[in-house]
Amino acid sequence: MNVLHHLRSLFAPVITEVAPDRAKVPDYLGMVKPSANAEHGDYQANMAMALGKALGQKPQDVAKAIVAKLPASDVFEPPTVAGPGFINLKLKDTWLAGQVRGLATDQKLGVEPVAKPKTFVIDLSGPNVAKPLHVGHLRSTIIGDSLVRILRFLGHTVVSDNHLGDWGTQFGILLYGYKHCRDDAAFLADPVRELARLYVHVRGLFKKAGDDEDEGPTDDPVKKACQEETAKLHAGDAENLVLWQRFMPACLEMLRPIYERLDVKIDHALGESFYNPMLPGVVEGMLAKGIAFESKGAVVIPNAKGVVPQTDEEQKKEEPPAIIRKRDGAFTYTTTDLATVKYRVETWKPDAMLYVVDARQALHFKTIFAQARRWGYDKTEYQHVQFGTMLGPDKKPKRTRDGGVEELMPLLDEAVSVGTQKYEASYAERKSFGHDVPELTPEVKRNIAEAIGIAAVKYADLSQNRTTDYVYDADKMTSTEGNTAAYMQYAYARCRSIFRNGDVDEAGFRANPPMVVITHAAERALALQLLRFPEAVEAAAADYLPHLVTAYLWDLAKCFSGFFENCPVLKAESPELKDSRLLLVDLVGRAIKQALDLLGIRTVERM
Repeated sequence: MNVLHHLRSLFAPVITEVAPDRAKVPDYLGMVKPSANAEHGDYQANMAMALGKALGQKPQDVAKAIVAKLPASDVFEPPTVAGPGFINLKLKDTWLAGQVRGLATDQKLGVEPVAKPKTFVIDLSGPNVAKPLHVGHLRSTIIGDSLVRILRFLGHTVVSDNHLGDWGTQFGILLYGYKHCRDDAAFLADPVRELARLYVHVRGLFKKAGDDEDEGPTDDPVKKACQEETAKLHAGDAENLVLWQRFMPACLEMLRPIYERLDVKIDHALGESFYNPMLPGVVEGMLAKGIAFESKGAVVIPNAKGVVPQTDEEQKKEEPPAIIRKRDGAFTYTTTDLATVKYRVETWKPDAMLYVVDARQALHFKTIFAQARRWGYDKTEYQHVQFGTMLGPDKKPKRTRDGGVEELMPLLDEAVSVGTQKYEASYAERKSFGHDVPELTPEVKRNIAEAIGIAAVKYADLSQNRTTDYVYDADKMTSTEGNTAAYMQYAYARCRSIFRNGDVDEAGFRANPPMVVITHAAERALALQLLRFPEAVEAAAADYLPHLVTAYLWDLAKCFSGFFENCPVLKAESPELKDSRLLLVDLVGRAIKQALDLLGIRTVERM
């Protein structure tokens, strides 16, 4: 059961009766929330202030009237009104204990399937395959993967699609570089590395180093030559097609170990080349429908407002249009993205399409979504699930020491290396102090270190609100203290060790759970947090915010720490209390494991 939903359902008839505007009832019910201060109860209803203003009454009087109309309940103690009109709610211990016991037999720990499942298409990762993955691809990949997992866990149908950059202007750069600047021996030894070198080298030849190679006419001879190579590829030039086919296998193979290491599985990888045959039809269809226009030899689509600015004054005030066919006949990313919308809607018939792409592409997707609706694909919800940037210690986008974009594999290697050092130091220290440390083989230790390092990178990213930037700090993110993956993994391992040390089989606690006995404030706090797992998962799905799952984990871990310090488990005062506490420990372990799995992070049984 989602406790928050249940409480709101109890308030719903009363608020519907009291509210002068029934359209605002959902807003008022949204003001029933977990209490920020446990001293004020477990939940708090704060709609009396807003209702008081609407009714012209004192908020405290409105709050008292609401409380008087609430039905008698076996869920919470009699509500109290505090301050200017806060309604404080405390769950009854007997009800709380019964609900927690019920979680034991539920594989999803209280998370119910959604009443109306939807079909989602999630666009994630999307690297350019002409070069190694860099840190800029990390956030799209792991945020997108987490959303896939969360939405599927709730019962939605999710199609994940990796829109590979395998046909765009970066191949024009590679084609130019291969024809004019290649090192044959280097290409034979490691084609991926040589292609990456060529890409950087050619961009460095632009008059303005690092200039945007994709849009607009240019007087830069190298940039122009790259654009011409792209146009030839798109037009089916035999030489360029052969080279493209020669480049692709090595480029695709380069992606596989990264995704395997991150434990990311994507259903489809339909790259730009897949949509290339569709692009002429996209342009001609939009011209025929009157939603695309000739402009200075190119074809453009309106901005999100439906405007194609003409005068200098309009161009200053309005967002720009987008090009879907350039003067040289080449198509653009916009054309491909529109073909992608058409294919996805007609093939998978989604209720919603989520594009997990960084915030800098906001204008692009705003234009794409508006054009898709004009085109007739207006029954689908489109969402740009945007995110901020990973920063280095200097608070600037993370780069290598020489200023280049940092590749992803070395970053993962660094995290695993730091995690290994910390784990081995902690293991040796605990052993020297005489702690009960398991004897582990070198291979097991390596697997644990790998799990800690990869988890550290993913958790550090996912624990941030995705819309914000964050600073990458390998030392901080591998810490076993604070809101880190290692802390959560250690808490899980501690749960498992309690059962091993007590020689207790957890299967019986899941098949035939004992009664839950609440005798200490720490037990109660832990039981309450266990019941809030469904709230966290549903909130994360509602706004596409995985960090709400990490926030739940952090609260759960803190409650478990308080419980562990104050409530002996294997040495509890009675068999009944021991079984009750063992059940709580098992549920904590299961909740941590499940929550981390929703983030794409694996646990380890021993640390």
